[in-house]
Amino acid sequence: MSMASSSLSLLLALIILCFSPIQSSNTIGKGYRLISIEESPDGGFIGYLQVKQKNKIYGPDITTLRLYVKHETDHRLRVHITDAKEQRWEVPYNLLPREQPPPIGKVIGKSRKSPITVQEFSGSELIFSYTTDPFNFAVKRRSNGETLFNTTGELVFKDQYLEISTSLPKEASIYGLGENSQANGIKLVPNEPYTLYTEDVSAINLNTDLYGSHPVYMDLRNVGGKAYAHAVLLLNSNGMDVFYRGTSLTYKVIGGVFDFYFFAGPSPLNVVDQYTELIGRPAAMPYWSLGFHQCRWGYHNLSVVEDVVDNYKKAKIPLDVIWNDDDHMDGHKDFTLNPVAYPRAKLLAFLDRIHKMGMKYIVINDPGIGVNASYGVYQRAMAQDLFIKYEGKPFLAQVWPGPVYFPDFLNPKTVAWWGDEIRRFHDLVPIDGLWIDMNEVSNFCSGLCTIPQGKQCPSGEGPGWICCLDCKNITKTRWDDPPYKINATGVVAPVGFKTIATSATHYNGVREYDAHSIYGFSETIATHKALLAVKGKRPFILSRSTFVGSGQYAAHWTGDNQGTWQSLQVSISTMLNFGIFGVPMVGSDICGFYPQPTEELCNRWIEVGAFYPFSRDHANYYSPRQELYQWDTVAESARNALGMRYKILPFLYTLNYEAHMTGAPIARPLFFSFPDYTECYGLSRQFLLGSSLMISPVLEKGKTEVRALFPPGSWYHMFDMTQAVVSKNGKRVTLPAPLNFVNVHLYQNTILPMQRGGLISKEARTTPFSLVIAFPAGASEGYATGKLYLDEDELPEMKLGNGQSTYVDFYASVGNGSVKMWSQVQEGKYALSKGWVIEKVSVLGLKGSSGQASDIQINGSPMTKKIEVSSKEHNYVIGLEDEGENKSVMVEVQGLEMLVGENFKMSWKMDMN
Repeated sequence: MSMASSSLSLLLALIILCFSPIQSSNTIGKGYRLISIEESPDGGFIGYLQVKQKNKIYGPDITTLRLYVKHETDHRLRVHITDAKEQRWEVPYNLLPREQPPPIGKVIGKSRKSPITVQEFSGSELIFSYTTDPFNFAVKRRSNGETLFNTTGELVFKDQYLEISTSLPKEASIYGLGENSQANGIKLVPNEPYTLYTEDVSAINLNTDLYGSHPVYMDLRNVGGKAYAHAVLLLNSNGMDVFYRGTSLTYKVIGGVFDFYFFAGPSPLNVVDQYTELIGRPAAMPYWSLGFHQCRWGYHNLSVVEDVVDNYKKAKIPLDVIWNDDDHMDGHKDFTLNPVAYPRAKLLAFLDRIHKMGMKYIVINDPGIGVNASYGVYQRAMAQDLFIKYEGKPFLAQVWPGPVYFPDFLNPKTVAWWGDEIRRFHDLVPIDGLWIDMNEVSNFCSGLCTIPQGKQCPSGEGPGWICCLDCKNITKTRWDDPPYKINATGVVAPVGFKTIATSATHYNGVREYDAHSIYGFSETIATHKALLAVKGKRPFILSRSTFVGSGQYAAHWTGDNQGTWQSLQVSISTMLNFGIFGVPMVGSDICGFYPQPTEELCNRWIEVGAFYPFSRDHANYYSPRQELYQWDTVAESARNALGMRYKILPFLYTLNYEAHMTGAPIARPLFFSFPDYTECYGLSRQFLLGSSLMISPVLEKGKTEVRALFPPGSWYHMFDMTQAVVSKNGKRVTLPAPLNFVNVHLYQNTILPMQRGGLISKEARTTPFSLVIAFPAGASEGYATGKLYLDEDELPEMKLGNGQSTYVDFYASVGNGSVKMWSQVQEGKYALSKGWVIEKVSVLGLKGSSGQASDIQINGSPMTKKIEVSSKEHNYVIGLEDEGENKSVMVEVQGLEMLVGENFKMSWKMDMN
């Protein structure tokens, strides 16, 4: 919730400084020379670099640097460059655990061991090479010799300005470097601004630094018809501009160190696996979190919330989680209840009712703690001295409660206090998760502020985001006014604008200047620890601000978007980027945060949002109501799209498990599954769930058809599996898409586990399973696979081996006139205890026209139970190159009772004529 960001652009225009937002890339100095190099005890090597010619542009040079290089794994290379004499700020190792380089040495100049004379260090997948004068380095792929990163120009390393560049081939497709709203799609566009610095800037601002900082990019290249992907992470929390020119990429960073990690891939999935192996695997999510969520800023009292829940049920639209923005709070203060609008006794009765139904309740929490002597949360924090300081006193800011102080989550005592406050609130209200907002950190004021004397602040009249404190600018230190100005908020705003003053200090003297972009990350870790301790269940946290590693603890929504077609379109790119960032549980405010969407737009948005990994409708205080039942047509679209979501919840939950194990995104760009198909490299209007379920939505006003790209193969429509698209070489196809209809297609060679669905995930989860088996259309031989993970979903850990989880691999084949399917179950006891059965199998793409199945056998014995077998011929959209394709059919077998928790084998003979 932040209307402050909606007016931010106008406010910023008043403070634009007298220089260009995109600063020049003129050469600064002559770089460094390598003066010595040696092996390090841990298997890497250490070198020392000396500046060649000093200059004072952006400050004095650091004269001697230490280079540390190590192949940390077969597929990960680290290149770390820092001051050789003084320890510099780095992302804290306790927040993001990783290997630490050797301590800064004291002997500089001559090698302490036998000098290394080779200029190339080879690992299993990557090769590091360098030149000595001037010092430059390159990273190559060992298998094909392709150069992945090659520093060009002069290395610059000053206290508050670091610069390094790499050349790139013009055919490289680059993705990542967020968080921002990319109007041109997921693929980065040369000469657009890419600034990384966490800001409370509305997501409607395009190509601007937003709520999170993720200094990582994926590079996808097609070399001789074969795709190769790799990624580069610059692990640095300081503000930075990244200039992508098409054939080069330049980092300009205002502090910290160069700490590069190179991930060899070579597939996009390999890259994300390797990346999350370093930064932390994505969080395990409870099953209910994959259901639909409803929220609004402006549910003025509990009876409104009760009506919302009842109206969803009346409209027969699925709903799992009801949310409160700060309407439940007493005076916008964290961990409080409004005794009039949300009386505790009535709220507890409501929560008891919805909890028995299987629904959940989540509330918002902001980091700013109201300065109020009678407020217990404030008292307890003050008593322990837990707030961020400015010149020895708590830094004063303003957010929704009025004057606030910000907790310092780098202080271990703050983490313990935060956990205690969450425990106290949970005792008051049994919440099921927490929504942590405004944690970039957002401040309605700028500079050094005091509480005005003789007037109320805020007054209670007018917008709550207008600064009412008495403030003056802080420009007296180089931390508040650094020599290089990053393109903050898209207009080169001061780095302390509308946030904490960057000369303020955290625990142990850490400057806000360095730690600014990890504030939300540190709060997320503290919140995760607290919820785990309080509930003993798998935590659910939604955070607006994110950093490298946030996905290990939290989900993310894309912030304050608009009810516009452009915001709908951009939401897909942002969602796909966060999958690459290791934050797969992500989605945008469905129908837009503000202003109110049109009825048509909301129809189309739920048809997309029903397939976001995190699916939530959220609206602004000042917008008219936009719950999905408010329009009859939107309710119909919601029943269709969310109805499908609730049927594929087992599939989504299995994807959640895969993400937790390997980092694999839940929602993916098409190039993840079709990396050799270059047509999909820039595709941002369609996406995949997992490797094989493709969503092709309508994203433009007034359209009743959609032109979708289909990579080579057979695709079957999930709402009518007799409809299919077949292409040998891939093509674009125009599909009908009336208002209440979304195109969702399943790819060949896939087995998709489904259930019957329902209005709450708890109920949907108890229904029988079905399997959809997709073969290449009309093929004489084919093979398909699928998987299913099931567990007691609120256990803290998501894993096998605890007696409360089951994993199933499904297989199917067709050939020689026979259709076969079978399963291999790991730890079936849990699934057996739930009594889950497979009641139906639907087999798509079988060759022939009669569809006659005979001699049906299960586990080697003829089928004796009465079952129903049916078949329908497929209708194809076929390209010119496919004319003359053999006909094929869909065969369904219903009335089965195969146990999910036991291995099974099923087969039948098929007339293939």
